[in-house]
Amino acid sequence: MAATTGHKILIATEKPFAKEAMPLIMEVAQKANYPVALLENYTAPDQLYAAIADAEAVIVRSDKVTPELLTHAPQLKIVVRAGAGVDTIDLKACTARGIVVMNTPGQNSNAVAEMCFGQMITVARGWWQGKPGTELRGKQLGLQAYGNVGKYMAMIAKGFGMKVMAFDPFVTPARMAEDGVLAAESLAQLYAQCDYVSIHTPLTPETRGCVNWELLSTMKHGACLVNSARAEVIDEAALTRMLESRADFKYVADVAPKNAKDLEARFKVRVCFTAAKMGAQTEEANTNSGIAAVREIVDFFEKGDVRCQVNRS
Repeated sequence: MAATTGHKILIATEKPFAKEAMPLIMEVAQKANYPVALLENYTAPDQLYAAIADAEAVIVRSDKVTPELLTHAPQLKIVVRAGAGVDTIDLKACTARGIVVMNTPGQNSNAVAEMCFGQMITVARGWWQGKPGTELRGKQLGLQAYGNVGKYMAMIAKGFGMKVMAFDPFVTPARMAEDGVLAAESLAQLYAQCDYVSIHTPLTPETRGCVNWELLSTMKHGACLVNSARAEVIDEAALTRMLESRADFKYVADVAPKNAKDLEARFKVRVCFTAAKMGAQTEEANTNSGIAAVREIVDFFEKGDVRCQVNRS
């Protein structure tokens, strides 16, 4: 059994892990003799400020890690996002304080992909209201980014008999071809040629608002846009204009736009939004990402392992 190290871990989750996942996550920490403090469903920053005061490591989900929070965490050495996106973490502030930031890539990917297909089928069948819908078989799915989620999307799509195209400047056409995926030459080609386009790009200054009217207006008749990434990658005004001007166009998202209620009222079965970001909300994904987060913390302190670091200077 490992010696007690005193590397205290805080699990701070405004949106808690599944109850079934927590015993398995805690077991990994206990085997390493790492003490764990748990802060769930907190409602005010002061609660988090107090809890993090003596923590050397913190695990978060979609929780915000701000410069203000870091001033209350003098012993903090590592932040691990149980999931992929780190746009809620101030990477520059962490780097300036010498704090390592990691994520758990791939652990939530299947859960997100399955949710996307659930939403796609829901709007394809008109929310099951008895009117004829359409099938996925024979349609072409376009993937904006071909990372972990994109690969699961492609695999599931093939099970439905769909053709798959992807655009990702960081993945070679040869690598995509290994998965039976056709590489688009441009984002414009992806949007113009696919029946469904699913967005999986991270939110960065370059991708903010990148899905604009120029792209949307070229989409095929009956096309559906799927967004499980971040709401901000889509130009909201252009999206609304597209729904207004194209009665055949559909939009589904796990990241509802600011005007979601208005869109639901106006466009009914042509849109589908989750009540809150739910892509990773499965028992399996919670368990996988939580366990991975604890293991990354233990390996960081015991071995100096920084394989999943996202704020390398």
